[in-house]
Amino acid sequence: MVQISYKLEHFEGPLDLLLHLIEKNKVNIYDIPIAEITNQYLEYVRNMEREDLNVVSEFLVMAATLLDIKARMLLPKEVDEEGEEIDPRAELVQRLLEYKTYRLMADELARREDGADRLLYKSPTIPPEVAKYEPPVDLDSLLDGLTLAKLKRVFEQVMKRKEDKVDPIRSNFGTIRREPVSLEQKIGSVLGYARKNRHFSFRHLLEEQADKLEVVVTFLAVLELMKIGKIHLVQEETFGDMEIEALEPEGEEAELDLDGLADFAE
Repeated sequence: MVQISYKLEHFEGPLDLLLHLIEKNKVNIYDIPIAEITNQYLEYVRNMEREDLNVVSEFLVMAATLLDIKARMLLPKEVDEEGEEIDPRAELVQRLLEYKTYRLMADELARREDGADRLLYKSPTIPPEVAKYEPPVDLDSLLDGLTLAKLKRVFEQVMKRKEDKVDPIRSNFGTIRREPVSLEQKIGSVLGYARKNRHFSFRHLLEEQADKLEVVVTFLAVLELMKIGKIHLVQEETFGDMEIEALEPEGEEAELDLDGLADFAE
């Protein structure tokens, strides 16, 4: 007696087997010849007697589904509520399309994983001089929250206090001419004050000036020092006083490059 053995191909599940049969027979997945495919499927299942029962059970469930579809194909056509014919194969076709999509995605990911093994990466090498680089002062962050309107209000308040301190009688005795006020000297003076006090009131700084001209020049000196990143000005509440903070590390007094600044005089 000659014993016939079958070499079964490995399929990941019943849907995988159905796709294999459809591709092998070169049929349209939307118009599956259910009788022919069912016969080929059952032939494969009959040769799975030695396979694990858990694996075989999945294929048997699909075999029952195919037989049910085959039987429904022999019965009169069913129609839905809209009067259209119901294809018994529609649900199976949808499952096959979804499975095919996932299988193609899995194959693509596996292909990319294999290709990634051939890629090499080099750690970045940054020269020391580049690593130590610090970007210039960001004026937007330095002047964050500061507006001309706020500075104008503080300036007007200081000027009003100055006017209130003027003696109306003695102020008519005469005018004493002052030497021109140097913006460069005033910047150095304000910076020296900032280095000494570290944290102080903007209003208090202006009130210590002798007259309107010095207030104006001091105001410009503060703006210049903020621009070059030597001091920082913040206002915690609307219409409140502004606080100035020295940004230089304590004890570090670098020289200022103030070329191009003009002197201011009355």
